[in-house]
Formats: sequence, C-alpha cells, structure tokens
Amino acid sequence: MTRLANVLGRAALVTDEGGIDVETASEGRFAADPQALYERWEEFMHWTAHVTPDAGGGAPFEIAEADLLSPAPFPAQVFAIGLNYRDHAAETGAELPERMAVFTKFPTCLTGGFEEVVLPETGSVDWEVELVVVIGKRAHKIADWEAWSHVAGVCVGNDLSERILQRAAGNQFSMGKSFPGFGPMGPYLVTPDELTEPDDLPLSCTVNGEVMQSSRTSEMVFGVSRIIEELASVVQLLPGDVIFTGTPAGVGWVKNRFLQPGDVLESTIEGIGTIRSKVVGP
Repeated sequence: MTRLANVLGRAALVTDEGGIDVETASEGRFAADPQALYERWEEFMHWTAHVTPDAGGGAPFEIAEADLLSPAPFPAQVFAIGLNYRDHAAETGAELPERMAVFTKFPTCLTGGFEEVVLPETGSVDWEVELVVVIGKRAHKIADWEAWSHVAGVCVGNDLSERILQRAAGNQFSMGKSFPGFGPMGPYLVTPDELTEPDDLPLSCTVNGEVMQSSRTSEMVFGVSRIIEELASVVQLLPGDVIFTGTPAGVGWVKNRFLQPGDVLESTIEGIGTIRSKVVGP
C-alpha cells in the first residue's frame, strides 16, 4: 500500500507521519526523479514494503499542497478517452459508443493538482473530472483480466478543455486539450491495493463550491481493464504513461457555462483525494 508524491520534483512516500524522501531513505538506490521510478516499479514496490518513518534518511517532513507536482511529470504518452460515462453520453444526446473514442493530450499540459490554470484568450474552458491511471509495467497485447497488474497507481485528474479549439478540427481534440496547465493531476499516486473497489469510486467536481459533476467510475462505458486492453492491442503502453479515463455528466458546455478568472475548481475521488486549481485570466 503506497502513496507517492512529487514534492517540488522529488519523489516522496506519503505516510501518516509525513513525507519520506525516496532518494535519501533508499540511500541513493532510487533517484529523486518521480518519473524514473516507473521503470523500476516492481523493485520500488518491494522496497516500499519495508520502509517505515523511522527507517533512516531523516525525519518525515510536512508536505505542503502548493509543493505537490504531477505524480507522473514527464510521461512518454498521454491518452484520454472520450464519451466514456453513460450519464455524460445521455446529457449530450449521443448514443453509447461501441468502440472507445481515444485522443491524446500532449505531456506538456500536465501539472500538479494545486497550480494555477491560465485561461487562453478564447475563454471557453470547460472542466472534466477524471480518474487518471499511470502505467507501471510495459503492456502490449494483454487480456483485460491482467490489465490492473500493469497499473502503478491512480490519481485525480481534470481534462480541461478549450471547447472552441477542440471542435475547430473535427474530432482532433488534442490541441484544445493541451494548453499549459490543462492536465492537473494528483494529489498523490495511490496504488490500487489501497482501494477497496477500484472499479467503483465516487468522483465529483465543484466550481466555487457548487457541485457540477457527481458520479461513480462504475458508470464508465469502458472500465479501466478494458481501456488498457484496447489501447495495448495497438500501442505499447510504457511505464509512466498516463491515461485520462473519461468524465461523467455535468460538463460546462452543456450548461453554456465556462471557467472564469477567479474561479476555484476542485476535483475529488473518494479514497484518492482532492486537487484544487485557481483559474486566472490570460
């Protein structure tokens, strides 16, 4: 059972007593870079099973929210799944998809869960709370029943979307989804064994305290195992790759409401945590 944080670029285990710096506690066995850990995830998990707050490497330290960066800051690939909740399909008037709608977010959009989001000039920016999966073991042509064994962990994410640009090029969503800061994720990476029901997690999104989205991941059309199986049937999923798994009903464009300067966007998944972004003008 592990929670991994990226504290100002340094990997840290999160315990009840505070953060434990990975490089220091492992006496250099593992580097400070959080992204580098995914290449050695099985070995890293074995090591974490024997680490305690008094195991050396200095006393646990307090982790400030403002210091938390993305748990997977530099993935090789970032995938996202569109129209993947039954209630979201219903609110848009769309039929449930028979095949997954896959697009990409460019890795430079990823950010920590407590950083500011700068609106582009167009200003039609929408929210999409999502469960984010980070891959821990290379996957290619695997069955759905073994998919979770390839997952390093999960975190809370928001697939922020500039709707005008998203629709400007047909179904090529990537540009409208990839402005800097449009992939907040965190607060930590949580390993699947910490979750009682990893395929049935309550998730919600609020703007200035007003609930905009509230659902459960069991409402996905394609669950995590199926997503990984389908992606890996074509591409090689690499350690540290990131998957945004889709959003439930309650997005802004259906309400003709978009994020404004000064708004505070909070995204929560039970058992994982909450991320919070303040929205600022261009």
